[in-house]
Order: sequence, then structure tokens, then C-alpha cells
Amino acid sequence: MKTEHANSRAEVVTAWVFLLLASGLPRIILQEVFNYQVSSDLGSILAGSVVLIGLLLTYVWDAVRGLRLFFGLFLVLVCVEWIVFTKIDQLPVYQAWLNHPSFNVFMLAEQSLRLMVTLTIIAALFLIRKRASAFFMVKGDTSALVEPVGWMGIKPGERWNTVGRNFAFILSLGTLTFLILAGRPPLDLALRAVPYLPAILIAAMLNAFNEEITYKASFLSVLEDVVGRRQALWLMAAYFGIGHYYGVPYGVVGVLMAGFLGWFLGKSMLETRGLWWAWFIHFIQDVLIFCFLAIGSITPGG
Repeated sequence: MKTEHANSRAEVVTAWVFLLLASGLPRIILQEVFNYQVSSDLGSILAGSVVLIGLLLTYVWDAVRGLRLFFGLFLVLVCVEWIVFTKIDQLPVYQAWLNHPSFNVFMLAEQSLRLMVTLTIIAALFLIRKRASAFFMVKGDTSALVEPVGWMGIKPGERWNTVGRNFAFILSLGTLTFLILAGRPPLDLALRAVPYLPAILIAAMLNAFNEEITYKASFLSVLEDVVGRRQALWLMAAYFGIGHYYGVPYGVVGVLMAGFLGWFLGKSMLETRGLWWAWFIHFIQDVLIFCFLAIGSITPGG
């Protein structure tokens, strides 16, 4: 008879193996090491197959039965992303919107696609968790105690209403510095982007909500009770970080930066039992990023 400790170890190892195989890691290795280009369809098929095998494994191996909800939700995510980002986004109307020169049009079109994924995940979470609070889709206790992190300078007794505010400011300052150094937009273009501000704010609100629910709250809600809070947090952060390999900044640096942000925002969810600080900090970063995207969409002299 297997002990609870043995079961937990089997679940942790299984979760890590299948999550890494279903993440973008195999695709990155094939493309960057072997120079083999993996199409979006093939990437989705490979990820879906891995997750489906993991789900079936929970029916034949009792030691990992606790991962059934995780693999089930993961399979929903892979399938709906495949439908939305390889089928729906190829419809003529969406192609016209996504390739439109106006920031207002293409950015809100992109966010509408992401919202489709998020709403599907929310529906799945309601089916398996029943209450919004069970998957962090509530404000939470915004002044909850923060678990100390020595290397970040977070001491015992500090609360999220202070740490969250300070971190939002520091991270935003870093993001803004990076964007200015990387882009250095002319002042006249920056001024011409002001009319895009409503779309920037709406897109930032949606994107922060979409990513925090789809890739963080969802994973944490089905992993915390199975593999423990710490492992759930690192699993989520790893998946979120790997997914940003082809983002900005590119490569390993992008993975580490996104992974750290995912870990910290996930930590806020677990400790406040809500979405507020994760959403707010993410929202501020997206406002800055989307401002520069809007400026970049303007044709100089046009």
C-alpha cells in the first residue's frame, strides 16, 4: 500500500514531467537546437497528446489520481487555444481586423480572441470548483500578510497593501526604463498616440485579466491541494515563463523575467486568496507596453 508521501512525490514528478513536455519547451528545443520549424497546428497536437496521456494515466495509476482535474483543465486549455489561435483567428473577418493598421482595431481584436479562451477556462473552473473564490476570481484580502522572502527584502510582518504597491512602482519603473531605452519614440509620435488611450486601457485591463485567470489562477486552483502550494507556484511559473521564450525580451532572459513575474503574482493570489494585486500589477505593466505598441503603430509623417 502506497503512503500519502509516496503519492505526493509521484504526483509532483508526474506534474513536472508532463507540464514541461506540454509546454513550449519541446518546440523551442526543436527550433533552436535542431533548426526544425514546428507549426502552430503541430505544436498544439503534440501538447494535446501529452496532456491526454497524462489524463489517461490518472485512471490507471492511483498514485497520480489527484492530478485528474489538472490534466482535464490543461486539456481544455490546449484545445480551446488551438481552436481560437489556429482556426478562429484565420477567419477573413479576424484577419482583416488583426492586420488593420489602426492600433484600436488590431489590439482589441487580439484581446477578443484571448477573452474567448479565458471565458472557456472560467466556465470549466465553475464546473469543477463551483465558486469563483475557489479559483481566486475575487478581490481577496488585499492587506494579507506576505510570506517573507529574504532575497527580495520582504521581512516578516509585511502586508500585501504595502508590498504590492511598492512592487508595482518598482516593476513599472523598470518596464518603462526598458521600453524607453529600446524604443526612444519621438515626442511628436507619442503625442499622436494620445487618442489611443481608451483602447490602451481597455486592452491592458483585458490582457491582465485574461493572463492571470487563464495561466495562473487556473493552474494554482487545481494544483495547490495536490502537490502543495510551493510546487504549484513553481509549476505555474515555469509554464508561464516558457511561454514567453519568443516574447519581448526574447530567449532565456524573457523566460526568467516572465517566470519571476508569474511566480510573484501567483504568490499574491495564494496569500491574499484573490486576484486584485496580480491583476493590478500586471495591468500597469500592460498599460506601459501597449502605449509603446500604439506609438509604434503610427507611421511617421503619415
